Amino acid sequence: MTEELRPYRIEIPQSALDDLADRLARTRWTTPLPGPDWQRGVPVGYLRDLAAYWADGYDWRRCEAELNQYPQFVTEIDGQRLHFLHVRSEHEDALPLLLSHGWPGSVVEFLDVIGPLIAPPDPADAFHLVIPSLPGFGPSGPVREPGWGVERIAAAFAELMRRLGYDRYGAQGGDFGAVITPALGRLDADRVVGVHVNAATGGFMAPGRVQPDETFTPVEKERLERVRHYGREGNGYFKQQGTRPQTLAHGLADSPVGQLAWIVEKFYEWTHGEGVRVDRDRLLTNVMLYWLTDTAGSSANLYYETLHGDRSRPVPERSPVPTGVAVFAEDMAIRRYAEAAHAIVHWTDFPTGGHFAALEAPDLLVGDVRLFFRALR
Repeated sequence: MTEELRPYRIEIPQSALDDLADRLARTRWTTPLPGPDWQRGVPVGYLRDLAAYWADGYDWRRCEAELNQYPQFVTEIDGQRLHFLHVRSEHEDALPLLLSHGWPGSVVEFLDVIGPLIAPPDPADAFHLVIPSLPGFGPSGPVREPGWGVERIAAAFAELMRRLGYDRYGAQGGDFGAVITPALGRLDADRVVGVHVNAATGGFMAPGRVQPDETFTPVEKERLERVRHYGREGNGYFKQQGTRPQTLAHGLADSPVGQLAWIVEKFYEWTHGEGVRVDRDRLLTNVMLYWLTDTAGSSANLYYETLHGDRSRPVPERSPVPTGVAVFAEDMAIRRYAEAAHAIVHWTDFPTGGHFAALEAPDLLVGDVRLFFRALR
């Protein structure tokens, strides 16, 4: 196996963009039932407007150039192609930091935090950034074999940091990244100085059907209710991707509007406030990384691996790695439960922001990451 790190640029052939335009023009639109918008899923009118902008207003080449302004590389680890951005600060003693996205995200999520993290007002807060596309996602996809679950991804990321020559680094992640990042901390505890997460769920929220008692704060009760609502109304995507990802993939690989709807529903439900609270071009660039790389099904397999992993493995011991948690307004984490599995040394509750914090509230996320790692450098 070669350990070569090969320079990479995103260069989509015009034929792929022409095919996308043709498919968008030939979309067969559904006929909705009457009722409130979003009650049964993404409204036809909203989706038609967004698809029209995708076809006639969105400029992929501009967004492609924005991505390509950052150094990118590919390498092979454990038989799998791995794509990543490697953006070094001008401050040589900056702390290396690995950023992990989740689903339905991508490296696009982090574009607005790169500059502030590598070039902060105080050089003591600077980071060298390593931002991988998860195996099976975007330019890292598709996966070539089963078994690419959280632990295997964490092991690949530890190997990536070794290849880059970083013997001491931090890790940050949201969504699935908030599962992978603590796993990386446990696996590579001798080198990971600290773990920071947002949009944290597994290992950070209440297990089962917890009934709140008099010790629960109003915020904790609200988060418990959010978990219950998710179980009733919000986890259909998880069940589908976790049980029959290949069936879903046939539709998403063939219909760009289907792929758009599948992703935008989560941006509507998981961002804070009314509507889809992220920049429209950022949203579409994120969707493009799924569409152009044909990784809708490949990325969904991460859910299948999660539900079908080895149940005989022992529950991980409490992590010894210092852990910081940023909880935004749409998140579900509760500290009393997180402390059972993690060495929580930093916890921030924000009254705003949502699941995609790096897109919705980049300044708040950057500030919290800086604050957490100051004591660990």
